[in-house]
Amino acid sequence: MVQTPASPETETLLIELPKSIGLYVTQEQFAALAAANRDLRLERTAQGELIVNPPTGWETGRRNWSISGELYLWWRNAGEPGEAFDSSTGFILPNGATRSPDASWVSGERWQALTSAQKGTFANICPDFVVELRSSSDTLKSLQDKLREYIDNGTKLGWLIDPQQRRVEIYRLGKDVEVLENPAELSGEAVLPGFVLNLRRVWH
Repeated sequence: MVQTPASPETETLLIELPKSIGLYVTQEQFAALAAANRDLRLERTAQGELIVNPPTGWETGRRNWSISGELYLWWRNAGEPGEAFDSSTGFILPNGATRSPDASWVSGERWQALTSAQKGTFANICPDFVVELRSSSDTLKSLQDKLREYIDNGTKLGWLIDPQQRRVEIYRLGKDVEVLENPAELSGEAVLPGFVLNLRRVWH
């Protein structure tokens, strides 16, 4: 839905956009839209198409909270290595897309190498580690495409967690995708040493 700007002579109009019609915006327009719609998770493809993600349902919200919470605890207990982020954080990838993983982490070395301008509202960097959690409204292919995009732009480790199937796809830089059926936990491997995500709260 697009809301047209109001003026003294006109009233606000609402336009319903069918899914078959794409809305394309520049990076500057995207930043303005995101600032004006903080309750929505907005993303932008590398081609400039706007993607509107509505607020999540309670089940997905609870699962997201559990994943982000475990990542935060690892980050804090490990001495705050790098920077960890929740699902409200957007990143401008090298290919020009603006993406918001459900959870993510950037190494301290790479984060500190960014200038103040590069950090900006949306940091110009692709996280080293990302998590995408499938909700009931997500198609599996759309999330698989996002994970491949992250890897193509520099992510070292990515998890696609699908509670509906109790299935996890693990994406690693330079390697084939690994599929795990109903795993009990996931390891951060060498990317996040010592981080282990217990999936019990995610599956239930």
